Amino acid sequence: MNTNTNRAIGVFDSGIGGLTVVRALMERLPFEDIIYFGDTARVPYGIKSVETINRYAAQITEFLIQKDVKMLIVACNTMAAVAHQTIIDLANVPVAAVAYQKIVEQVPVLEVIDASARMAIQHSKTKSIGVIGTPATINSNAYARAIHLLDKEAKVFSQACPLFVPLVEEGWFDHPATKLIAQEYLKQVIAEQVDTLVLGCTHYPLLKPLLQDIMGKSVTLIDSAEAMADIAADLIDQQNIGNKNNAPPAYTFYVSDLPYRFQTIGERFLGRTLGRVELISL
Repeated sequence: MNTNTNRAIGVFDSGIGGLTVVRALMERLPFEDIIYFGDTARVPYGIKSVETINRYAAQITEFLIQKDVKMLIVACNTMAAVAHQTIIDLANVPVAAVAYQKIVEQVPVLEVIDASARMAIQHSKTKSIGVIGTPATINSNAYARAIHLLDKEAKVFSQACPLFVPLVEEGWFDHPATKLIAQEYLKQVIAEQVDTLVLGCTHYPLLKPLLQDIMGKSVTLIDSAEAMADIAADLIDQQNIGNKNNAPPAYTFYVSDLPYRFQTIGERFLGRTLGRVELISL
């Protein structure tokens, strides 16, 4: 088993949205190397079939496992809702064979849904919680199940927002068209008088100021990226796998299409240069 604690954290998403998790990890774990894969050729995932999402998730997981990451973070809510078991199964990595027995290393797999559900329960005073996400995430009912496991009395109101991901991928964070679409999507959620709204897709925090303005200051927005970074930090501490290298952290970015566009939007959001963004085909 490779016990080198200086191995990178692997993060993956359907596109640029997972950079919200990367930014939170950079702030929470400033000494950790990060390898990121954004499937920009096949975004959005939220309107695709369960079979297709599982196939894509398997390909990306295998790619990052080959990069010898010490932890996998599924930054895509759609993949977490639909393909979580597929990813866990592939994260059992053969590392040695002794007396005809295969020894495997279970690379830890963290996903955003449980983290967000826990944060929502902590913040909601009325137990009236809204969830917005892609059609695949909402149809899976994963958030409602996760929230009800923590509190059976909680009321969950879900709304699919299929156009948000393409708008974010275009960089239209505060475009008038985005505001009109958001107002239409959130109309029913507002009518249910929720006091907490889970941003059930890692693309959505890029729309956070706009969504907060529409929902009002009394509603708490749950950013899954921040919750994810806290859980990753706790696990690294528990397993004592923190990077012991005193060198500056290395950040590596891979995409399946349009690296320049990814770099432009990514740098705007992260507030730093991304360095080289590599184009790969899975």
